[in-house]
Amino acid sequence: MAADALSLVDGQTGPGESLDVAALSAWVAAHVENFRAPLMLTKFAGGQSNPTYRIDTPGGAYVLRRKPFGPLLSSAHAIDREYRLIAALHPTGFPVPRPFGLCMSDDVIGAPFYVMELVEGRNIWDGGLPDMAPADRTATYHAMIDTLAALHSVDHVAAGLGDYGRPGNYFERQVSRWTRQYRAAQTDDLPEMERLIAWLPASLPVQARTSIVHGDFRIDNMIFAPGEPAVRAVLDWELSTIGDPMADLAYFLLNWLPRREGRSVVSGLDLDALGIPRMPAMVARYCAQTGRDDIPDLSWYFSFNLFRLASIVQGIKRRVQDGTASNADAAAVAARVPHLAHAAWTCAVQAGA
Repeated sequence: MAADALSLVDGQTGPGESLDVAALSAWVAAHVENFRAPLMLTKFAGGQSNPTYRIDTPGGAYVLRRKPFGPLLSSAHAIDREYRLIAALHPTGFPVPRPFGLCMSDDVIGAPFYVMELVEGRNIWDGGLPDMAPADRTATYHAMIDTLAALHSVDHVAAGLGDYGRPGNYFERQVSRWTRQYRAAQTDDLPEMERLIAWLPASLPVQARTSIVHGDFRIDNMIFAPGEPAVRAVLDWELSTIGDPMADLAYFLLNWLPRREGRSVVSGLDLDALGIPRMPAMVARYCAQTGRDDIPDLSWYFSFNLFRLASIVQGIKRRVQDGTASNADAAAVAARVPHLAHAAWTCAVQAGA
């Protein structure tokens, strides 16, 4: 295999995406116990942010995540934060891959990256779980909400993550951050985004609890055990921080909202026949496991999460225009910005905007 060869699952490469396998192999050998060359790379299909690769060697398989090449928005793609979070969570027993090493230099493969364990198991992309029996669907959804509750119950200070997020109101910081990110990547004038940018900071909810927040907790960011409804690993921690756990809960529950799009959406399905719990049952189970009596009305939290998604997708749209998008489906994803903005404003109206 040539030093710059790269095999891609999705069959697409962006400008300058070839990696120096010889240099990478030398780095991995210095950081991963029992590593044996040769090394073969395969880029995972899917994902719009930090490109992710499978590393296969005679002694085992690993995963590499790196920053995208090309110009990046400020504070985006902070893989050092991802790595720190995984390294802190792994000793607690929370299901994350074992971390092996972080490289913040561009000298090895042209961008900062880290290497972690490859967790074997099932990837699930369809929230309807079409190949499962009703009882297995119920158990799988219970496993997901239980995992989220477990994350929000981790003592982040004891885990060494007391300074992983800034103090103060989480949503105040987040609305400001995603407004800046949207402005930095803005390509169009969307009146509903402008209304959200004015309304969200003027209507912030009170933060009642503080925990680790994943930031992108959904079914396709988990690895499930083969043959049983158990979560073996939670992946993609790029948006993680310390903040209000209501952000994660509402984000996960977006999949139950009417007229939502996406692979993990369950709205419109016959939930009772399929064995997929309804939203109130998921909320009740989460509350029981986190010691909550109840949760606030979700409309504001839904609006915020949809606004944040619109800002993230706007960043993808900008990378499509700049020619640095990593995924073959990036252009189709980028077209969703107006729809997300509309959905966010609809939830804002329900919250009293």
